[in-house]
Amino acid sequence: MGDVLFATAFKDEHDAYGLALLNEKGAIISRFSLPARGHSFATNGFDGWSVVFARRPGNFALAFHQAAKQKPKLFHAPEGRHFFGHGLFVENGRLLLATESAYDRGDGVIGVYDATNNFSRVGEFATGGIDPHDMEMMPDGKTLCVANGGILTHPDSGRQKLNLATMQSSISFIDVTNGSLIAVQNLPAHLQRLSLRHMALDAEGHVWIGGQYEGAKTDAPPLIARIGLDQPLEMIDIGFEANGRLANYVGSVAASRDGHRIAFTSPEGGAAIIIDAKSRMVTEKQTIDRVCAIGSARTQFIFGTENGKWGETQSNIAWDNHSAVLA
Repeated sequence: MGDVLFATAFKDEHDAYGLALLNEKGAIISRFSLPARGHSFATNGFDGWSVVFARRPGNFALAFHQAAKQKPKLFHAPEGRHFFGHGLFVENGRLLLATESAYDRGDGVIGVYDATNNFSRVGEFATGGIDPHDMEMMPDGKTLCVANGGILTHPDSGRQKLNLATMQSSISFIDVTNGSLIAVQNLPAHLQRLSLRHMALDAEGHVWIGGQYEGAKTDAPPLIARIGLDQPLEMIDIGFEANGRLANYVGSVAASRDGHRIAFTSPEGGAAIIIDAKSRMVTEKQTIDRVCAIGSARTQFIFGTENGKWGETQSNIAWDNHSAVLA
């Protein structure tokens, strides 16, 4: 059995941006240039294509072939839209869904792209909130779970957050067969400054969510939530010490290959927390400086950092926030 292959965005020693395909030991198999900073991925699409998205509020995406035998395809969000950095494939990889901002009116949308036709844009549907960031497909194969972060931004203002006093984060369920909104669950009022952002699906069909808190640094709100199609949004108590390690900021979330463990990282806190999905108990806490990216290997998690570590391998490349497994 060969190494698991990962995709991760990076910035190199010359401050150039790109994405790398690397193995579990951190050896780079191939790399591609990016016009600006990348964020996360939609993987294993039609005919072996995957996509890396620009970091918010970028409007480019790069489709790449994991075998590196075909020329990458650069495409863009249309005028009035920008990417939020995450996406996934549906319909056996033939359609690409991307979280986007319709910043002309401040709404969140899911952009739909045809992977069989050079990723031409063929439609969009609303997410029921603003600032849609990450999303997961539920086990039924037709219900999309979307984390609406609730933070209003506009490309003219870069990454400035424009509505912190009134922000409202939520989780939406959407029927991807017709784009209709099934349900929206909002955070309670006392967590109004918590932005739900990154997600992972466990073996029992629950979506685990990591949040980023926009309130006072002295506050200690819960940062981890869980939801299911037939289960309301619930905040998970991981204990004061473990919660404090996350420093009010979860940068990435990933499930183990079997879906029984969920990892959460915080570059702000320099911490990785692993939770048993069934018991909801913290099973492992690691201190890793500037950690964010999580690679789900066959039997363990591999962590990437902004100061160049991938697992135990040190390099002069700054690994970005997210990593994806390529089959």
